[in-house]
Amino acid sequence: MTSTANLSDPVVVTAVFHPADGSREAVLGALEPAIAAVHREPGCLLYAIHDAPDGTLLMIEKWESLALLDQHGKGEAVAALHVALDGHLASPTEVTRLVPLPMGEESKGAL
Repeated sequence: MTSTANLSDPVVVTAVFHPADGSREAVLGALEPAIAAVHREPGCLLYAIHDAPDGTLLMIEKWESLALLDQHGKGEAVAALHVALDGHLASPTEVTRLVPLPMGEESKGAL
């Protein structure tokens, strides 16, 4: 069974960053101004970076709609982040758009 979302539904996204050897601080330094800029973008409900045990950095995002997420992807903050990350990642950033499958308690079953 495949789920799809409407353009006006909220959407959750993950982005996994794999810092190159010795570039962790550079990646974090690039993310800090980008996060501040994205927090001011229309439709941004959540844009939070997390440290994973394997050394990757995981961004968890929530957007009001797919349309606003698409606008974010074409925005200045993302463009500047790509420039700032150049040469500091071991592999391309893995971005995944997720469709919620709410279960259980409404307040705890979905982001």
